[in-house]
Amino acid sequence: MSSAAITTVVKMMESLPIEVQNQVVDHLRDYINDMQDEIQWSESFQRTQQKLIAAAQRAKQEIAEALDYDKL
Repeated sequence: MSSAAITTVVKMMESLPIEVQNQVVDHLRDYINDMQDEIQWSESFQRTQQKLIAAAQRAKQEIAEALDYDKL
């Protein structure tokens, strides 16, 4: 499957010398790997967000109870 954007990038790269094409590929590979890591982190965060919120609320409540001067 090829989108118009991919076709455009391929045409742009074909106009470059081979050495520069290789540099572009290296940069794209790094960029795509970074983007995949970002997507994976975002998906992981979405799956655990409610648990993180609940843990933060518990911690906030425990701190408030620990600082309750009426109990001292």
